[in-house]
Amino acid sequence: MAITLNDLTVNFKHLDRSALLADWQWMIGDHKLPVLITAMGTAFLQDNQEGTISLLDPGEGKLREIAQSFEEFQQLLSDQEFVLSEFLVKDFASLRNGGKSLSPGQVFGFVQPPILGGSFDVDNLEPTDMQIHFSLSGQIHRQVKDLPDGTPVSEVSIS
Repeated sequence: MAITLNDLTVNFKHLDRSALLADWQWMIGDHKLPVLITAMGTAFLQDNQEGTISLLDPGEGKLREIAQSFEEFQQLLSDQEFVLSEFLVKDFASLRNGGKSLSPGQVFGFVQPPILGGSFDVDNLEPTDMQIHFSLSGQIHRQVKDLPDGTPVSEVSIS
């Protein structure tokens, strides 16, 4: 069965775009809003001042610019290599072939976040409410951002 771009993205029109990433404002600022959310739990954000598009990876806790404009981003979406890489198509296919599917409002999120010792493999992913996914990952990454790599984390506070 072919996988389409529609399969690889989730609808979030029912959510407040600015509130969805409120727990990431420490990293993204208050002028980036999601324009596309992948089934694998990453978000493409547009800077409403500069027009650039960035990719927020909640698993790694990283933000990187990928396009100078929305038009350039749309071109990237027709690039097979870009889609295979940035939408984690192989992982999505493994999850789908393993019988896992998403309900409306869900993305695949980590059972144990990698920043807290979880693995980046599909066995550590499960359908997760997208608001919870972005909120928890943002709060965790904010709390550990200044720790040196390898520092044991004994406590995380979630609000």
